[in-house]
Amino acid sequence: MNAVTVTLAIYSTMIKDRMSGKLNSIYTAPVSRTVITVSYIATAWIAAIIVCVFTLIVTEMYGIIQGLEVYSIAQHIHILGIIGMNSFVYATFMYLLALIAKSEGAWSGIGTLVGTLVGFLGAIYIPIGSLSDSIQSLLKCIPIIYSTALFRKMMLESILKHTFDGIPKNVTRQYREAMGIDITIFEHSVSGFEIGIVLLLIGIAFVGIDVCILKYSKKVDR
Repeated sequence: MNAVTVTLAIYSTMIKDRMSGKLNSIYTAPVSRTVITVSYIATAWIAAIIVCVFTLIVTEMYGIIQGLEVYSIAQHIHILGIIGMNSFVYATFMYLLALIAKSEGAWSGIGTLVGTLVGFLGAIYIPIGSLSDSIQSLLKCIPIIYSTALFRKMMLESILKHTFDGIPKNVTRQYREAMGIDITIFEHSVSGFEIGIVLLLIGIAFVGIDVCILKYSKKVDR
C-alpha cells in the first residue's frame, strides 16, 4: 500500500505545478517529454522505495521483538527487489492517473478512491479465499493481487514451513491459496518469477503509455 499512497502524494506536487502554471515552463523548456516523464516517475519511484524500506525495517524490528527469525541476506535481496519493482509499477500507473487529473479536486478524488480500493483489490483487508469465484477471477486480472502475493511468498515462507510442519500438503496448499500467498490461474500456480516478469512488463508498458499521452496530447498545458 505504501507504493500506492506515496506515489499519490508525490504526484500531488505535479498537479499543483500544473494549476499554478509552473508545469507550462517545464514543457516549454528544451527538454523532451520523454525525459520529463521519466524524471517524474523516477522521483516517485525513489520516494516509494525509501518509505517501503523504512516500513520493512520497522516490521523486522517488531518481528524480532516478537521472537521471529531475522531474514537472511538472500531474503533481504529478494524483498528489496520486490519493493523496487512494486514501486516502479505503481509510480508509472499513478503518473498516468496524474496526467488525466486536471485539477487538485480531481486528484484528491482519485487519491481517495485508489487509497480505499487498493486494500480490497490486493486482498489485504479480506482474504481472497473468502470471496466468491467471480470476484476472485476479477482480482486476478489486476496487478495488485500479484504484488501482495510476492511479498507474502517471501516474508511468510519460513513461518509457514514451521507452522504447517507435518500437516498434509493439500491442507497447506488450500491455506496458501485462500490467503492469497499462491495465485492459481487455470489450475496453474503462478510462480514468483512469472509474477515478477509480468509486473515488470506492466510497468514498462505504463511508461510507454505515459510518454505517448504526454507527447501526443493537445498542447493544453502550454
